[in-house]
Amino acid sequence: MKKTAIALIPLLYTAMICPGRKREHPILKVKHFAHRGFHGEAGIPENSMAAFRRARELGYGIELDVQLTKDDVLVVHHDYDLKRTCGTGKYIRDLTYEQLCRYRLMGTEERIPRFVDVLREIDGKVPLLIELKMETFNTKLCRLAAEVLDHYHGLYCIESFHPYALYWFKKHRPQVIRGQLSEQFFKEKEWKHIPAYFVMKNLLTNFITKPDFIAYHYKYKDCLPLKICRKLYRIPVYGWTFRSKEDYEENQKCFHGFIFERFML
Repeated sequence: MKKTAIALIPLLYTAMICPGRKREHPILKVKHFAHRGFHGEAGIPENSMAAFRRARELGYGIELDVQLTKDDVLVVHHDYDLKRTCGTGKYIRDLTYEQLCRYRLMGTEERIPRFVDVLREIDGKVPLLIELKMETFNTKLCRLAAEVLDHYHGLYCIESFHPYALYWFKKHRPQVIRGQLSEQFFKEKEWKHIPAYFVMKNLLTNFITKPDFIAYHYKYKDCLPLKICRKLYRIPVYGWTFRSKEDYEENQKCFHGFIFERFML
């Protein structure tokens, strides 16, 4: 118990010295985002153009993931490798976009889309929640995504697990609404970078990055760091990822917004 109390001192101090300011923006009024597009129907895999078109047709906001290929093309895909979605262990960062186009998503005719093509297809019809898949402190992904988004006139915001992505946007695109993604990494058995995960799960970088919202794994809605941020920062908290109507209905009063999969239909 004593060790736990000592470990929480930096968290409490961080939250108390700099609660930040709450910004108002239309994107923060959006309640529902379809996780990786509206996928799951026959022939519609996640993070595909078909999934984004379907979400647009239904009028839902879209959550999607952006990362870089070997030749610095922005593409939309969640996993860093292609094992789950395309049946090969190759990593996106090791492939050029031309090489990436050889693979199909989930055995369908869909392929991993370029970010610019997704923006062109959505064309501001529904809001976008853009997760930047940043593995290191290299901010090239942030810079290239920002340059593309500078020419996009639809409603959008960015989010990332990596706090430095938020810091980059705070410094270089302060007008862009930004959100800190997190969860209880240790409970989910994600032990890859223990010190970094401790900082991230406890939201200890918020006093520097000043996120406009927090997106947290809904199962841990009552964890202490989230309670402190709700109390002192008073910024919106989004729950991810809801995959059943029961969980969604049970948490209606717990979150400002919801990142969900296709049960909503």
